[in-house]
Amino acid sequence: MPATSPTRASAPSPPPPAALPAPPPGPGRHGGRLLALDGLRLLAALMVCLYHFAGRGGDISRSWGRTPALVFPDLSQAAVYGCIGVQFFFVISGFVICLSSWGRGPGDFLRSRVARLYPAYWVAVLLVTAAAFVLPVVLHPLRLDQILVNLTMFQQPMGVPRVLGVCWTLWVEVRFYALFAVCVVLRGVTYRRVVLFCCVWTLAAVICKNAGNPLTAQLVMPEHAPFFVGGLALYLIHRFGHSPTLWGLVGVSWLLGQESVTTGLWRPGATGDFHRNPYVILLLVTLGFAAVAAVALGRTRWAARPWLTAAGALTYPFYLVHEHLGWFVIRVLHRGLGLPPWPTLTVTVLGLLGLAWLIHRCVERPLGPRLKQGGGAWGRDALDGRGPGGGVPGGGRPGAGAPGG
Repeated sequence: MPATSPTRASAPSPPPPAALPAPPPGPGRHGGRLLALDGLRLLAALMVCLYHFAGRGGDISRSWGRTPALVFPDLSQAAVYGCIGVQFFFVISGFVICLSSWGRGPGDFLRSRVARLYPAYWVAVLLVTAAAFVLPVVLHPLRLDQILVNLTMFQQPMGVPRVLGVCWTLWVEVRFYALFAVCVVLRGVTYRRVVLFCCVWTLAAVICKNAGNPLTAQLVMPEHAPFFVGGLALYLIHRFGHSPTLWGLVGVSWLLGQESVTTGLWRPGATGDFHRNPYVILLLVTLGFAAVAAVALGRTRWAARPWLTAAGALTYPFYLVHEHLGWFVIRVLHRGLGLPPWPTLTVTVLGLLGLAWLIHRCVERPLGPRLKQGGGAWGRDALDGRGPGGGVPGGGRPGAGAPGG
């Protein structure tokens, strides 16, 4: 990790932060990829998976035949906190989006996000829809028009029922990408622009949280903003070194984030099978920030293993398919074939990881690059300032406004 601070002059004519190169591959990196982040992503996905299978009631209770609190009396007490893996994802996402967008124009950024999100998502929607038609007792199938809207990933703002239960988090991610693209990537990602974006977004989130305006709440996302901002600031620490401003952003993000999660998940005086301790919530949120901070500071190099790249590749398709398809598998194995709970849970998770590998190998790897290449012309024309013939209106320079330009 480079030790250079953006505010420190260490050599004659130092380059501005926007022009500094990305940290070179080193221990803990594989082709410029931070391996520990891949492991953390899989850990977050498994946390959410355990929550859906053993940490809540509702639909999963019908698959087990009774509440998971009775099926897994000990595991359920820990699994109830697995939903915090979503906030863990958001911190990681802030870090990764800042890393991957550096040096890219808006067209490249858009194509990379479309190629990353949609191929596995389309397959997951089709698989869950097919399963709903095969076994509607577990999940009622939607109408064709509703299924088609789900393929856009815009079903929530349209008020259309979701095919995938977890896709509400994708809508959060899409709004984050849009905010970051419009406010930062459009003009070129630089240190100062990212810091300004983090400060303004944090202030806007605080102001909007109790303003009672649904539109600003949708745009600013006050309950989720602290986690993305924390991830963005941690990436800047990773890239440029320590700074009181950046650590201040991380600290404020943690303070705001822990309150948001605790308020959302803790029910004072609640009784029943699934309730949470506010101190455990605070601890887990803190560990999430600390884990990404450890990656930013290079403290996870000891844990870097090449297989973590594969683990990271499985995370997104696994996250998409695990909830609803898991309900089907559990119902068939446990209630249909009589398999005991623990073997059912183990086989289900391993089987879904295998399905995720197939989606990655057969869909994401061949289709993702094609989407990037096939969308190249419209992406450059529309967003990178190039005319239909590949030129730049007004005789300008292609990519003007990119970092360092």
